[in-house]
Amino acid sequence: MIADFAIVWKQAGSNRWRIAAVSAACTFGVFYLMTTQEAKAPHPPPKVTYISVLDEHRTDAQILAENIANQKDKEAWLREQARRDKDVRELYKTIGRVSGMDVDKIAREAEAEEAERDRAERARIEETLRRGGIANPKLAPAPTAE
Repeated sequence: MIADFAIVWKQAGSNRWRIAAVSAACTFGVFYLMTTQEAKAPHPPPKVTYISVLDEHRTDAQILAENIANQKDKEAWLREQARRDKDVRELYKTIGRVSGMDVDKIAREAEAEEAERDRAERARIEETLRRGGIANPKLAPAPTAE
């Protein structure tokens, strides 16, 4: 190893001290960065405090009424979101028409692609179910009483 170093040192010629200085600076820099790093132990798991704002002694009727109200709120939110999505689509169609695009053709192509993706996904699910597995339990058909 020392003999190899001596050969390399001789081959460096007049630049050997510059090379040694740059090498030493790089080494010093790496070690300096390593020594300034902070290492901390993993954070302890958080302490969970359960806070319940629901009455502990609610009746089934109260729970059912609250669930129905929540479902109505969710459906109203979904209707509003669908309306906003439609408005955005119409805005993009208007921009497309002004830009000279055939937005009706683009919409038909997008619908065809979406239908093809849905068909392929349903075929994949049906094939998986036919083989006895469950591809996606949310998309699996409901069991029928026979």
